[in-house]
Amino acid sequence: MRQTATGDTDGRRRVVIEHVAPEIDSGRFPVKRVAGEKVVVEADIFADGHDSISAMLLYRGPGEVQWTETPMQFIGNDRWQGEFIVEKIGRYFYTVTGWVDHFSSWQKALEKKFSAGQDISADILTGVEYIREASKRASGKDAKRLSEIADFIGRKKDIEKIFSLSMGEELSTLMDQYTDRGFATTYERELAVSVDRDKALFSSWFEIFPRSCSPEPGRHGTFRDCERIIPGIAKMGFDVLYLTPIHPIGRTNRKGKNNTLVAGPGDVGSPWAIGSEEGGHKAVHPGLGTMGDFEGLVRKAREHGMEIALDLAFQCSPDHPYVREHPEWFNWRPDGTIQFAENPPKKYEDIVPLRFETETWQELWDELRGIVLFWIGKGVRIFRVDNPHTKPFAFWEWLINETRREYPDVIFLSEAFTRPKVMYRLAKLGFTQSYTYFTWRNTKWELTQYMEELTRTEPKEYFRPNFWPNTPDILPEHLQYGGRQAFMMRLVLAATLSSNYGIYGPTFMLYINEAVPDREEYLNAEKYELKYWDWDQPGNLRDFITRVNKIRRDNPCLHMTRNIEFYETDNDLLLCYGKFTEDLSSIILVVVNLDAFHTQSGSVTVPVTKFGIQPSQSYLVHDLLGDDKFIWQGERNYVELDPHVSPAYIFSIKRRLRRETDFDYYM
Repeated sequence: MRQTATGDTDGRRRVVIEHVAPEIDSGRFPVKRVAGEKVVVEADIFADGHDSISAMLLYRGPGEVQWTETPMQFIGNDRWQGEFIVEKIGRYFYTVTGWVDHFSSWQKALEKKFSAGQDISADILTGVEYIREASKRASGKDAKRLSEIADFIGRKKDIEKIFSLSMGEELSTLMDQYTDRGFATTYERELAVSVDRDKALFSSWFEIFPRSCSPEPGRHGTFRDCERIIPGIAKMGFDVLYLTPIHPIGRTNRKGKNNTLVAGPGDVGSPWAIGSEEGGHKAVHPGLGTMGDFEGLVRKAREHGMEIALDLAFQCSPDHPYVREHPEWFNWRPDGTIQFAENPPKKYEDIVPLRFETETWQELWDELRGIVLFWIGKGVRIFRVDNPHTKPFAFWEWLINETRREYPDVIFLSEAFTRPKVMYRLAKLGFTQSYTYFTWRNTKWELTQYMEELTRTEPKEYFRPNFWPNTPDILPEHLQYGGRQAFMMRLVLAATLSSNYGIYGPTFMLYINEAVPDREEYLNAEKYELKYWDWDQPGNLRDFITRVNKIRRDNPCLHMTRNIEFYETDNDLLLCYGKFTEDLSSIILVVVNLDAFHTQSGSVTVPVTKFGIQPSQSYLVHDLLGDDKFIWQGERNYVELDPHVSPAYIFSIKRRLRRETDFDYYM
């Protein structure tokens, strides 16, 4: 029985394209980059028989209709690779096309016959036809030149010259430009790249409770008090000042100190219990000042090279105006009481969750988007989103896409400490950065395996980690018991493993480590009471943090996460890893003592040839933390770290170069 092609099928298209990478969930979600980054695309591209294949990577940027093409290169086993650079924020698209290249196939066969001394006169005539066809597809001087070459080859008797011209660069370049793509195969999907601004990839966050910024013990802090501390935070090298919720706080079921169920007369409550008679998510707490004061804070931060990040917590106190105006947006028990938030055995009686399955869900979505747009109108472009995994995925995808369609520079940080697949789904659907499990990764094996998951497997294309050693909700065991040196060690890890990191500000700087017994929670937590912080307390980590942030800022290789490599040590309590730029102008080697109590020593392996250093060459390693300098040689070198002095080395590696004169210098 004879079969015929139907629909769009053309049996003359012989090339197959499959296993394109990166491609997230069959193209359902975009990969992520920031402006200036490279997108490297690979695909399996092959055809029947032995003909040569050519392939192109096609891409177009925001607002562009026409594709830009760049050649793909064969890298082995039917795998091809191409790349392009995304230059502006917004959404790019890319796909792959390939075709049987008859002229290139002819060139290969001609070379084999010529090298074997066989007669190629008949083959030359075939090539002439290919060139004449290409001249018809060309125009101007290119068409004229192809016709001249075809005439020359067709009538010339000198086989040596014919062969040389047929295989030459000029003809090959022209034929590539005007190749016959009549039966080209184009991949069935157009894949997307979501391109963000630089801060999506490289940022340093400092978290504060604005109400605790008062210079006087016992007084409620204000936005103007926050302005006073901005220069100092900026001087430490932070570029994002993250404020916990700044809205009015409910009084019904307000929590007292240490999360007690009954609040005293002076208890301020949790700022995440949003809403009162004074307003909701579009209002500011009266004790913090006015909306004009907030806008002044945004301007002050900008003057010092910082941005304000707001907490986006889509939940309410029982006193929120929404409860009265839109009762259908909440869950109600059969006894007529409103359902508060629970995560058994934990109860949050001061918070009521929104009901996203309400019949008026579209009105709810629109209102929540209106909250984001309201604060964008006040100058905010960064939002840390509280517990996004407790709201529908579809809602977040809609909200983020709708927001970024109008404001493509907005950054959303997902605070979702939950199951890996849920965290990854949130990242795929649009969250710019994500909290991670770093907080609980302590051993060499745990840190190495987790970083390799984030940077060597598919999540590297869409999941941007933001490492936090502590948060207002989490005081990990190693910080409870490891002392000042544990805080220093975890800072170095967070700041150099990931290009995005943050700290829960004053508590980290002052290495506060008092916890609720047998819990990873702060005792006398700032979530439930006003705090006065003496930032100049003896032994504070201000200078150390400042130095680490300067190292980050001054070394471009630390502005990325995916470029990390781990290196062998002969001591499992020493973690060694490196980052470097493609041109090797910036090379950093980090060695961390994971033991907060004891000196650890051993040999580390440095991949010198990868750094452009010959094994016989000496090279300079400069510890940017302690300012010590060493001359090393070869791959194996000895290190020793006393955590009470410094828990880490951050080495800048300088290659030793020989000049035409008789002395060496380092670069």
